[in-house]
Amino acid sequence: MSSELLVESLSMLLYTVAAVVLTVGGVLAEGASLQHFGSGELVVGLWLAAIGAVMLYAGLYGIAYKKLLASVLARS
Repeated sequence: MSSELLVESLSMLLYTVAAVVLTVGGVLAEGASLQHFGSGELVVGLWLAAIGAVMLYAGLYGIAYKKLLASVLARS
């Protein structure tokens, strides 16, 4: 196994882990946001909604779409 292949595989793995962590964190933050909205804590709910949206954007679009998908399509 060449060192270039190992480095490329490791970077893809790290990008995948980062995308999954950010996406799951974003979904959890959005869920917590809904719970806080339901209990009447609007400021905390809005804050969690904003953080969740940023995490979802970073995980799904910034890393998964821009980095991972572009890298996979470039190899094909």
